Amino acid sequence: MMDLKFPKYIKVADLGCSSGQNTFLTMSEIINTINVFYQKWNQNPPEIDCCLNDLPNNDFNTTFKLINSFKEKNSTSKVPYFVSGVPGSFYSRLFPRKSLYLVHSSYGLHWLSKVPEGLEKNKMIVYITASSPLSAYKAYLKQFQRDFTTFLKLRSEEMVSNGRMVLTFIGRNNMDNPLHRDCCHFWTLLSKSLHDLVIEGLVSASKVDSFYMPFYDPSKEEVENIVRNEGSFEIKDLEAHEYDLGHCNQDGSKRSKSGQNEANYIRAVSEPLLVAHFGNAIINILFSKFAHHASQHAGCRNKTTVSLVVSLTRK
Repeated sequence: MMDLKFPKYIKVADLGCSSGQNTFLTMSEIINTINVFYQKWNQNPPEIDCCLNDLPNNDFNTTFKLINSFKEKNSTSKVPYFVSGVPGSFYSRLFPRKSLYLVHSSYGLHWLSKVPEGLEKNKMIVYITASSPLSAYKAYLKQFQRDFTTFLKLRSEEMVSNGRMVLTFIGRNNMDNPLHRDCCHFWTLLSKSLHDLVIEGLVSASKVDSFYMPFYDPSKEEVENIVRNEGSFEIKDLEAHEYDLGHCNQDGSKRSKSGQNEANYIRAVSEPLLVAHFGNAIINILFSKFAHHASQHAGCRNKTTVSLVVSLTRK
């Protein structure tokens, strides 16, 4: 705000906002932070344009029904704000040029715009594992480089100079072997669960062979290289935090429940993709298998999956 000389109007975008109560957590924090900061510096509060973005099939109706509840929780704020929905992919232009002051995205950018090409040799695996060919890693990295570069270029057109982006997504600790994913990686467990269904004759092997997740978990170095090569943003901060689904360090008596919790989480984010490819009939049994496998790995300590949080300033 100081770099921008305390603007009287601030446009904020939350990209990949989803729907439900959590949708407003970020906007509430932003509004409250700006309110406190302007009061500290004896500035009149700005008007804030709160833009909630997600894909067109997101349940925006549910989100809009929660606006009154959101306003009640922020009733003490002196900052006037306005909420709107912006349907569309963040891999496309969403806003007018030089209109955004702050962009936030939480756990969206590890999703690719499409499944990479050239994965035919990656058999019975929905993502990358140690047994994958090196070509699979290169294909996923190439697609992420293309998508993240596109994202940065588009946002650079939409943001004001000195505007800020804060992005959180799933990444990995840098490893000498780019194929390495820990044994309890959620897509590895999903691959095991699908393999179980193939053995039981519930799904054909060819059906599993043709399914891949449009997902990539970059290392810090890969993110840094893409930002530097695109050139529109400066990295202010890049942190890696431990990422788990709340079940590590569980004792044996709690592992079954923690495995089910992880299954519920992964089902929430992957079910539409799975149903589109396999149909509805296998979903319940698939995630019952997943919960079992997750519970067996609930005590894993050597995890490579992390949450990457990067703060960028528009040059």
